[in-house]
Amino acid sequence: MRVEWPTFGLICATYGALILALVWLPQVSLALAILVLVPVIALQSSLQHEVIHGHPFAARRLGEALVFVSFNLAIPYLRFRDTHLAHHRDATLTDPYDDPETNYLDPAVWARLPRVLRWLLGLNNTLLGRMILGPLIGQVTFMAGDARAIRAGDAAVARAWAWHLPPTAALVALVLAAPLPFWAYLLACYAALSVLKIRTFLEHQAHLRARGRTVIIEDRGPLAFLFLNNNLHVVHHMHPRLPWYRLPQIYFDNRAAYLARNDGYCYRSYAEIFRHHLLRAKDPVPHPFYAQK
Repeated sequence: MRVEWPTFGLICATYGALILALVWLPQVSLALAILVLVPVIALQSSLQHEVIHGHPFAARRLGEALVFVSFNLAIPYLRFRDTHLAHHRDATLTDPYDDPETNYLDPAVWARLPRVLRWLLGLNNTLLGRMILGPLIGQVTFMAGDARAIRAGDAAVARAWAWHLPPTAALVALVLAAPLPFWAYLLACYAALSVLKIRTFLEHQAHLRARGRTVIIEDRGPLAFLFLNNNLHVVHHMHPRLPWYRLPQIYFDNRAAYLARNDGYCYRSYAEIFRHHLLRAKDPVPHPFYAQK
C-alpha cells in the first residue's frame, strides 16, 4: 500500500485518545483518565518505531511529522530514530559500546562501579526492577550520555534536543490547560515507559553468534498489540520494512525457520516471562562474552 492505512489510522486514533484522556475523562474519573493515558503513550512510542522504519508513507518525513512530538516527554524522536537505527546493526547487538539499546556493561566497567550502584543495576535486571527502576535508570543514563556528547561537540545530538523542546513545550501547555493535573500526566508517562520496559527486558540476549541474540515471544494479547507485534523480534530484525500488522502471519507461516534462525530463543507469552523473571534476573549485567567478541 502506498499509504498503510492501519498504521495511519492508529496514529490518528492515538491523538483522539490523548485528547479524550486530557479533556473529558478527568471530569468522569481521574483514575480512568490515567489508565487510558498509559497505553496511549506506550502505543505512540511503538508508532514512532514504525515511522522510523518507513511507515505509513513512502516518504518517511510525512510519517515523522505525525509522531514528532513524543507523548512520553522524555525521548526526543530524532534521538530515538538515530539510536534505534544504530541498534539494528545485528553484528553489534548487545555490545556494551556499539549497541545503544543494550543493558549489558563491559565487565571491566562493572568491576569499577560502587557496590550500591551494582546492587541497583542487579535489581534492574529483574522484570519487576526493570519496570519500577528502569525508566528512571534508563533516562538518567540516556541524558547523561547525550550531555557528554553535546559537550564533546556532537551537533546531531544537540540538534535533536533543540528540536524536541518546542513540540514538548506545546504538549505541556496543552496538558496544563486541560482538566487533567500535570502530576497525573507525568505519572502516566512513567507508567507507560514502565510498560515499554516489558518489551525490551529480554528482547536481546548475550550470545556468541549474532543470530541467537534476538527473541521471539509468541504472544498475541494486549501487550503484543501495544508493542505492535515487535515481540516477534527476529522477524522485525530480519525484515525491518514489514509493517506491524503483517508480522504475525509471516512468523507463524514460517515458525520453524525463524526458531532455527535464532537458536530457539523463544517464549510462549509475556505471562511466561512474568512467571520466570519477575523477581529473578535472566542475565548478568556484565556482558558474559565481551572478552570473546
